[in-house]
Amino acid sequence: MLLGTHTPKLDDKGRVILPSKFRDDLGAGIVVTRGQERCLYVFSAAEFERVHERIREAPLTNKQARDFLRMFLSGASAETPDSQNRITIPPPLRAYAGLERELVVTGVGAHAEIWDAQAWNDYLEGNEAAYSEMEQEVIPGLF
Repeated sequence: MLLGTHTPKLDDKGRVILPSKFRDDLGAGIVVTRGQERCLYVFSAAEFERVHERIREAPLTNKQARDFLRMFLSGASAETPDSQNRITIPPPLRAYAGLERELVVTGVGAHAEIWDAQAWNDYLEGNEAAYSEMEQEVIPGLF
């Protein structure tokens, strides 16, 4: 399970070192794609395949499903960490997420997210109060 918040830096070649705690769960092959809220999702190859299979179950007649599939897969990039455990984030994905040098990598259970540090801080600031004040059950049966 991928957990925690880490603050690596993006190098001049668009590479980032993934947190050491994530390496076993992500494995040797990973997929980076567009996430929501202008972050990037990072999946192990196996988890990406599982998610893709779930998406494929949606009917092609459903416009929202087609739109999601297009956005999710058209930005996907299979990456293999190099000998220093760096992955390259392709320029279109860096532009999509507005990535600068300072990054935040968060563990979100079955996948990780890569955020521009300022975007992450803005997200936290805008959502912490709502998280603290939730009165309704968001995930059925959790608490």
